[in-house]
Formats: sequence, structure tokens, C-alpha cells
Amino acid sequence: MRTLFAFILILIIPISSFAQKELSLKQAIQIALHKNSSIQKGLNNLESSESNVKQSYGNFLPTLGLGASWDWTRSDVSGFGTVVIGGVQVPSFAVTTQTRNYQWNINTNWTLFDGLANLATLSKTKNELKSAKLSLERLKQDIVFQTTSLYYDIINNQQQLKVNKDNLKWNKKNLETIRERNKLGAATLADVYQQEVATGNSELELIKTSNSFEIAKSNLLFYLGLDVLEEYVFSDTLTTEESEILNTDLSKDYKNLSDIVDNALNSRLDYKSAQLNLESAVNGVTIAKSGHLPRLVANGFYTWRGDNINDIDRSKTLSVGLSLNIPIFTGWSVDNRVQFAKVDMKNKEVELNDLQRDIKRQIQTTYLDLQAAQKGLTVSQSNVASAGENLKIEQERYSLGASKLLDVLVANSNYTKALSDLINAQFAYIVLSKKLKYYLGVLDYSKYE
Repeated sequence: MRTLFAFILILIIPISSFAQKELSLKQAIQIALHKNSSIQKGLNNLESSESNVKQSYGNFLPTLGLGASWDWTRSDVSGFGTVVIGGVQVPSFAVTTQTRNYQWNINTNWTLFDGLANLATLSKTKNELKSAKLSLERLKQDIVFQTTSLYYDIINNQQQLKVNKDNLKWNKKNLETIRERNKLGAATLADVYQQEVATGNSELELIKTSNSFEIAKSNLLFYLGLDVLEEYVFSDTLTTEESEILNTDLSKDYKNLSDIVDNALNSRLDYKSAQLNLESAVNGVTIAKSGHLPRLVANGFYTWRGDNINDIDRSKTLSVGLSLNIPIFTGWSVDNRVQFAKVDMKNKEVELNDLQRDIKRQIQTTYLDLQAAQKGLTVSQSNVASAGENLKIEQERYSLGASKLLDVLVANSNYTKALSDLINAQFAYIVLSKKLKYYLGVLDYSKYE
């Protein structure tokens, strides 16, 4: 059994001969913020939004263009005719003529009125740019929270691994003791068998915990874009901040849920982004309606023309004018665009209302979970103390022959479970405190950049 267990542990918990890298929570978040593909896409989208704003400003300015052309024409006329040679008309039966034309010009167009579409477009692109920036910041908050959750999952499993290693160590030591007592006639063979079964179960539990620990590491490394086969060392001790969280009644800071929700709506970056998206949709309706209004465009044209490139400046033409287009009937195409824009605006309103209700639900649910986690933390601490004392009592009673081995094993199982529950309760409370900040929109990401 020992040989089999050792072989399994070698497969499950490989001992790397290479230097292991230390990866703290701060380092993990920094890596995630710099390597996450969603961040890169958000930055790329931000550049597109900035370009759209620049283009919107360009709609208020006149266009300016340069043009040049050259053409050559040859004409052959058969039949009787005359050709002038030296000022004298001479009869000819075939006439051939050639012409060349050189031209270059400067042209401009300036939209003076387009039904307020240019103003609405500028407002729309500005809102979209602000929305993109807010979405990117919210994405960073999301990455900080997701990385934190994955990291704490590793630490939780790492501490669970320690508990199960200690439990296996206790069972092995107890098995040796019972075997010696059996040799002396102070313990039955049934006790030996019972303890062997308990030791085997603790070995199996250790293997399961080891698997969970390795999976938790792989999940984090994959999220960070790192090689999941590399070996990293994770701190298994709580930081000062985490210890303070465990010793603080956070539920007292969030008693008035109405005020909390109002503050969250003012802080949540995704909610602000959704509001800007709604404003952009309103601008979209204005842009669509501009198709019903007249369009006034000023234009100018200045041309140089000549038969020879050296004489191109002898013929000059300046042309300026105004062009007014009043739509009378467009086959309902404008109405169709307006209808689509209004539908988009209504959908944005629905999305904003849904997000508002979801924010309320998220905060309320997390607050209730935080209260339950705090109560669970207190109960778990008491259970550990009680189960530890009960294990000592049962061990003393068994050594005196006043109780059965089964009572000792049950007491040890209860103590191990109490330790495991305490670890789960601690990290549940810490993660929920971070989660509530995330839902409130106040999770700070700037200190990791």
C-alpha cells in the first residue's frame, strides 16, 4: 500500500529539479493586465473610436483636392478638302488633325447644412469614445477580480493540502501505535484493520486534494497566458490586508442597501458606459432624421488649361456655387433608417434598465452571502476549537481503554473537516469582500499597472 501510494504521489505531485518561480497575487494581476487578449482588443477598439471622433470633426471642414489631366486627339478625314499651308488654301483629298489638352485644377466642397447630422455624429462618436474608455477600465476591474479569485482558489487548495498531509501523518502514526498495542495485546486486530482503512482513506483524500491544487494552478496560469507545465511557488500565508479583512465585520459598512446601490450606480463603469451608449443611440435617431431635411453644399473649382504644357496658365477658369438638395420622396428609405435607429435606442434603454436591476441584484445577493460567510467563519472557528478538544479527549479515553477506536477516528475526521471548513470559510469571506467591491465598482486596478 505504501509503495503504491508513493508511486501515485510521484505522478500527482512531481518534484521539479528546476528552479521554481515565485508568483505573488500582485505579480499575477500585473501579468493579467498586460497579457490578457481582451485588454489588447479594448486598446485597439479605443484607437478606432479616437479615429471616428477625428473624422467627425472633419465633417465641419471643407474638402480640398487637386486634379490633373492630359488628352491627345487625332482626326483623319477622307475625301476632297482643303488644307492651309503658309496662309494659302491648297486642295487636299485627306485631312489629318491633332489636338492636345493639358489641364489641372483645385476643387473644394463645404457642407454648410446637412440636417444637423454632422453635429449628431460628433456627439455620437464622442460618447462612443468615452464608453470605450469606461468599458476598458471595467474590463481591468474584471481581470483584477477574476485573477484574485483564481489565485485564492490556489491558496485555499494549498492550505487544504497541508491539512490532509497532517491528517495522513496522524493516521500513519496512529496505525503504528495500534500495531504495537496489538502486539502487546492491548488492541484488537479489528482496531488495526479499522486504522488501516482510515489511513487508506486519508491517502485517497490527499490525492484528491493534490489534483484540485494542480487544477487550480493550471486554471490561473492558463488565464494569465503562462505555460501550465511550469512550476510556480505561491505564498500560503495571509497578507496583512487579508488578515484585517478576516478580523473586520464588513457587513456593518453595507447596512443601507439603498445608499449602496445609489453609490454603485455612480461608480459602476459599465453602467456609465451603458448610459453613454443610450445617448449615442439618441444621436443615431437624429442622424437618421436628417435625411428628411434639406442639404446645402458650397463648392469651388479653379482650372488651368492649355494646348501646350508651357502655355497651361493662359486659360484660367474660376467657378463657385451653392448646391441645395431638398428631399421630396426617397422611397421610404429615410423612414426605414429612422425606424431602425429608434429600435436601437429602445434596445439600449432596455439594456440600461436590465443592468440597473442586475446591479441591485448583484449587490443584494453578495451582501447576504457576505453576512452568511461571516457567520460561517465564526462557527468554523468555534468548531475547530471544539473538535480539537474532543479529539484529545477521545485519544486519552482510548489509551485508557474507556472507548473504542471508532470514536477516535470519528473525532479525528470531525477535526479534519472542521479545519477544512475553516479554510473554506476564510477564503469565502475574503473573496466575497473583493466581489462586493467589484460589484460596487470601487475595485482599484491602477495600483497594479
